[in-house]
Amino acid sequence: MEIIIRHSEKEDIPGIKTILEQPSCINNTMQLPFQTIESVEKRFGSMPDDLFSLVAIVEEQVVGQVGLKTLPMPRRKHVASVGLVVHEEFRGNGIGYKLLESAIDFAENWLAIKRIEIEVYSDNEIAISLYKKLGFIVEGTAKSYAFRNGVYADVLHMAKIST
Repeated sequence: MEIIIRHSEKEDIPGIKTILEQPSCINNTMQLPFQTIESVEKRFGSMPDDLFSLVAIVEEQVVGQVGLKTLPMPRRKHVASVGLVVHEEFRGNGIGYKLLESAIDFAENWLAIKRIEIEVYSDNEIAISLYKKLGFIVEGTAKSYAFRNGVYADVLHMAKIST
């Protein structure tokens, strides 16, 4: 399977919306169900200069997306946060790894980012394993961080610091 990683374009928005609507993406991110195309277009159509979006393409289909947001504060300009989603039908094929690896390379080698942060639900073992493979470490747990499926859920704060 050939996986192409590139910056997202406006024509990718319906594919990104399809991924964001999947149950596992709603349950494992801060996304809400029932997003309108307009809300997704607003978010991905005209991104600010501090937000970068990469997509994974397989056979002309958007199968994953990673967002990288740099921080504007003078004493935190070396930091970025990242968020990742992969289409349910394409998981287990290295798409998440390749997307996140590309975002890390872009951040460290082109944006002078030293620290990349991510938040992940504490029960999302597959994502935690992926992040650890790419050098992220758990820095702490935020108890009752977000409301999900009728209960409060914990998240892990993870970070990767380049050397």
